[in-house]
Amino acid sequence: MNRKRFPAAVFAAIAAAAAAAQVQPKVTANDLKADVSFLASDALEGRGTPSKGLDIAAEYIAAEFRRAGLEPAGDDGYFQTADFNSVSRTMDGVELTLEIGGQKIKVDRGSMAAHVLTPIAQQPLKLRNVIGVLRGSDPALKDTYLVLTAHYDHLGVRGSGDGDHIFNGANDDASGTSSVVEIAKALASLAQRPRRSIVFMTLFGEELGELGSRYYCQHPVFPLAKTVADINLEQLGRTDDTEGPRLLQFNLTGFDYTDIAAFLSKAGERTGIRVVKHVENSDSFFGRSDNAAFADAGVPSTTLSVSYIFPDYHRPGDEWPKLDYDNMAKVDDAVALGVYRIADSAEAPQWNKANPKTARYVEAREKQ
Repeated sequence: MNRKRFPAAVFAAIAAAAAAAQVQPKVTANDLKADVSFLASDALEGRGTPSKGLDIAAEYIAAEFRRAGLEPAGDDGYFQTADFNSVSRTMDGVELTLEIGGQKIKVDRGSMAAHVLTPIAQQPLKLRNVIGVLRGSDPALKDTYLVLTAHYDHLGVRGSGDGDHIFNGANDDASGTSSVVEIAKALASLAQRPRRSIVFMTLFGEELGELGSRYYCQHPVFPLAKTVADINLEQLGRTDDTEGPRLLQFNLTGFDYTDIAAFLSKAGERTGIRVVKHVENSDSFFGRSDNAAFADAGVPSTTLSVSYIFPDYHRPGDEWPKLDYDNMAKVDDAVALGVYRIADSAEAPQWNKANPKTARYVEAREKQ
């Protein structure tokens, strides 16, 4: 009986494929709770853009990326810095006169302070995206990139008078930020790295109009033409959706815009997590988070969340004890596996050209 001899490289490739198939990164509920409880603490005062609390959060995230062993990918270590010109309120030279019943009343300037904004040159501030990269293992594919994002800002301190005025933003979006951090740790600890590189990025200024993601897409650290996808994480901790409980599942915006859902659904099947399409919100929420900046630049993208609208959404009551960390860890395990599989695949995610809603994104991709 003749036995064929196979080159050692063939056996190595088979072994590597088998190892990849068995990969299961693990995220723990306690680690997530530790991250969120700090990022959403009153000490950080709601992480407004710009604010001291936002700066502290950036330093914390960078320290965790350093702990994970990620390679720094900014212009200042883990930080991609951007200038931010502030606008100050002033009433100098402004007068308001009301005419009521034939009588003219001159309004005191102090009462108008909240209604007029005049730009003044308060020194430019520095805002920072926090970026680390896990380099891929394939000599060719390591120069292509999957991006995992979340915004680490929230609404800061607002209002006056009695009551709580700190918008802690635990679910929105300390939950997404902590998930990026812990998924980075889980994937970096694996013996077998995926073939493509994975970029872990937390972004400033989403609540002010996706400032950080749009800045990045205008000043990309890694070529957008070689960026295969952006998976953006939002609101992963609250399971008490206003439409009912959301356990062991997550949503994707633009579910039918790309084939990202297919990659993540397979990971969900293995980990016991359902990947679902919300009939109304899937498309309508596509342009409402940081994935939109990447989509406009042509990069296939989606935002992944457990709930779209939850009690305390954009309210001071969005605090860390209300999150379901056990469910969040299970969701993150599925996300981590899905991210690994996309990064390890020879086939990159693609826009669905048959969907007319993707036409402008397809056009942007083709121009890269």
